[in-house]
Amino acid sequence: MVESSDKNDKAPLPSVAIDGTRARTIREAKKLTQLYVANVVGVTTDTISRWENNRYPSIKRDNAQKLADALEVSLEEILRQEPSEPDEAAPQVPPSPAKRPVIALLAVVTALLLGLLVFFLLRQSSAPSSATRWAPRFAAPGEAFPVQIKVARQSSALFGFILREKLPAGARLINSLPATSSADSELKWLVPSGGTPVTVAYTLQVPDTFNSGKDAALKGEIVIHAAGSSNRTEAVGGSGSIHIGAYHWADSNGDGRIDDDEIMPAYYICEEMKGLGLDWKTIEAIWSGKGYRWDVKHGYTVLK
Repeated sequence: MVESSDKNDKAPLPSVAIDGTRARTIREAKKLTQLYVANVVGVTTDTISRWENNRYPSIKRDNAQKLADALEVSLEEILRQEPSEPDEAAPQVPPSPAKRPVIALLAVVTALLLGLLVFFLLRQSSAPSSATRWAPRFAAPGEAFPVQIKVARQSSALFGFILREKLPAGARLINSLPATSSADSELKWLVPSGGTPVTVAYTLQVPDTFNSGKDAALKGEIVIHAAGSSNRTEAVGGSGSIHIGAYHWADSNGDGRIDDDEIMPAYYICEEMKGLGLDWKTIEAIWSGKGYRWDVKHGYTVLK
């Protein structure tokens, strides 16, 4: 039920080679799980594992960009760096004896600068990372769908924060955990200082009148307050839009069914967000059947 233009487009998508080992190191340093990254990218945890173990020579550039967004880094930081080949045509001329002390001094200075750079990067890696949002790729008008925002905090970097989320026009909050301080077009949470990761979860519903085929946009920011320093405001990263149409939110590829690769991520989301209005029974019934269809009058109908 994804648009037919997507199915009929046979042009190959651009691919890039990622450094899976580097991606895994960044994910583990930020204390992100493979399940969380898989949900943000829209693939399975097995796929994330294969990427991190360099099982594929290249992946779609779009997926690589989503992986970088999930890890809160630029795409260039997870791309594989190809070693440059020496220029065989250029003769190797040894340095003259007079220049050797200068070269040795430059080598020492370079080593010191590299050491300072490594120290700076290690200091930066311990700093709190930005908040990252996960939202489903698809949802239907009038139906509840989940959103999660994860904020990584460490015992070495205690801080509290204010989180704000601006909702799509006409959207209605169903429930949230922790409870929000505001339930209008902008949601707000105040989380006190601490050194443990925080997950803010909420369920949302766009109105029945929302135009199918359009995207509903989410936009948020986190205001971080650490003792002894001024407040820092950052945009929430990760997923920022949901395609609205005749889809179930657990149908991550929009093909009109919930398959084995999609059922487990949906189960974990429902378990983490119990009591927030998600209908696990319908998800399980669609998975057990041959698919589903949706219309505004009857909602989801399971195909037997």
